Amino acid sequence: MRLRATVAAVSGALALSALALPAAHAAGQERVPAENSASKVAHAAQHPQGRSTFAVAASGTPYKLNATFSAVKVNNGKNIAAGTTNVVKVPVSFTLTHGTEVNIHAKDFVAAVELYRGTSFDDSIFYFDSAVSTCTDTSKTVASCKTTVAIDPSELLSEDAGAWKAAAYAVAFNGQNPTKPADMTKVGVAVKDPTNSFNLQRWATLNTDAAPEPVKKGKTVTVTGKLARADWEDGKYHGYANQPVKLQFRKSGSSTYTTLKTVKTSSTGTLKTTTTATVDGYFRYAFAGTTTTPATTATGDYVDVK
Repeated sequence: MRLRATVAAVSGALALSALALPAAHAAGQERVPAENSASKVAHAAQHPQGRSTFAVAASGTPYKLNATFSAVKVNNGKNIAAGTTNVVKVPVSFTLTHGTEVNIHAKDFVAAVELYRGTSFDDSIFYFDSAVSTCTDTSKTVASCKTTVAIDPSELLSEDAGAWKAAAYAVAFNGQNPTKPADMTKVGVAVKDPTNSFNLQRWATLNTDAAPEPVKKGKTVTVTGKLARADWEDGKYHGYANQPVKLQFRKSGSSTYTTLKTVKTSSTGTLKTTTTATVDGYFRYAFAGTTTTPATTATGDYVDVK
């Protein structure tokens, strides 16, 4: 379990000491995800002694905010795949229902979503918090909200690929200092966990090369290729070993591919098989994907049959 923050003694009082370490993959250096003050408060309200302890000089517990979440969508209901360099901007939307006493347009009101790997919102291994949501009223007590979560692959370990969840939270600071509330009893918090489940995946590449070109009818065509996926620790793509990949063929003039056989990748992710040349057309490899790696299909390679 990776802690969000530590609590340090300052002038006899407890104050939050947020760790500002960069994402690191060096041996022995623990990753500490970036987060906002609202996230810290939301976690403290859920479990004061948990990973997200948020302590202030004045004692107190946030009150239960009269707000609920529904229709939460993360990445339009699809899994999320990240490569090695580009930051992935994940769209998030939800409906926020609240009491008339809750001012969701106050400058110190925050509604957001956290994507995390782990058991729960309060006990996660790693996570990304969204930007503060933009909410549009659809009635006096209902709003349609949108935000994005930025996933930077340089902050991930390859072991992070797989099952993730989402949680939604809202915090009304009601005039309290968001970074160091003086009276937590005046801060309102609402959390819904989990709201969604999805897979965070390592982006994959796949290529196909059919030879010889051209080839005589009835002769052997050798089809090679390679399946590789992103390594979030060294920022490179490496072969994906022992994976079933389909060899497919499309006749020239047709729009439909037919599966010829299934081939397994080697220990380095390479592919090699043979088939008989019959008519002009395109050969390609297609990978169905796994929980940690998305499906991918190579571009067809044309072979002219004489």
